[in-house]
Amino acid sequence: MDLNHTAALVTGGTSGLGLATAHRLREGGARVVFMGRPSPRAEKAAAELGSGARFVPGDVTSGEDVARAVAVATSLGPLRVAVTCAGISVPGRTIGRGGPLPLEDFEEVVRVNLLGTFNVVRLAAETMAGNEPADGDRGIVVCTSSIAAYDGQEGQAAYTASKAAIAGMTLPLARDLARHAIRVVTIAPGLFSTPMVETLPAKTRESFAAQSPHPPRFGQAEEFASLVAHIVDNPMLNGEVIRLDGAMRLSRA
Repeated sequence: MDLNHTAALVTGGTSGLGLATAHRLREGGARVVFMGRPSPRAEKAAAELGSGARFVPGDVTSGEDVARAVAVATSLGPLRVAVTCAGISVPGRTIGRGGPLPLEDFEEVVRVNLLGTFNVVRLAAETMAGNEPADGDRGIVVCTSSIAAYDGQEGQAAYTASKAAIAGMTLPLARDLARHAIRVVTIAPGLFSTPMVETLPAKTRESFAAQSPHPPRFGQAEEFASLVAHIVDNPMLNGEVIRLDGAMRLSRA
């Protein structure tokens, strides 16, 4: 799909995978709206992306916030692409030293990662459904899961549940939206060099990187963005979850 004179929405777009994706879509000709929480990081991202992008502060779990971001995007052109990169991780074992994992911790991860993703999909798709088809598509939605959906580790029950649910809803979303000529594809990345991963101790990062058969390193955010661009370009990619992990399989812990 030719992205010139179109709009794209990227959540979690102030850093990491989302920011790299916003750059790639911007380079492809789209006018990009990226969403996240107000922060110096967001200001820096806006400066990097330049006049072809707009930052909309907001929470992906808020219908009002996401609707506002969608409205800003459609003011720039027909919304053709939505990429959901917003997510959090709050590790904790089911039974830890302080007792059972607080239910509110589990709920918060599921709320942001899963409900936030669906909130963006439903509102972006509603707008996309009104577009005229371009190269057979009215729109493309790309969601972000994780290889944790398949290889969940100790202390990651909440994160794994949320990411497995995103992977699981990909096909029914694609089937729901097929009548509107909207494609839905999910990427399940392995360990990528993002702010979330960079908070891990150096020894932990080295141990994880060594688990990747080839290439033996963390992924780069630009490689994630490259796959997003290919999904946009390839009309036969639909209803699929694509692992992007260098053949990595996470160990137990």
